[in-house]
Amino acid sequence: MELSAFLKSVIDADDAPVVICDINHDIVYMNPSSIKKYGGRDITGKSIFDCHNGKSVEKIKKVVDWFKSSENNNKVFTYHNDEQNKDVYMIALRDENKELIGYYEKHEFRNNETEKLYNID
Repeated sequence: MELSAFLKSVIDADDAPVVICDINHDIVYMNPSSIKKYGGRDITGKSIFDCHNGKSVEKIKKVVDWFKSSENNNKVFTYHNDEQNKDVYMIALRDENKELIGYYEKHEFRNNETEKLYNID
């Protein structure tokens, strides 16, 4: 099996929404959780700017410019959502030559897990 199938499986299994964009800000992939979050709308192929206000568009552009300025610039904290107790980051995606090829938004939930350890019985 190709590595790409494994990587897609990892992204699809994530409970957090994952929307991957190329450097032109076009959405190249949405995992099932992100489609559910956006009311069942798969907007793959459209610009990420189509679903953000002007202030957010400027912030996204600024972060991507920062990603482009150094191969070491790869993660930016963008906000904390109190209601869901999560932190949100923009993450740079780079090829094997460390060239910027895109970015995505990473959601890190801060609530402690309530599930029992290894609850598979």
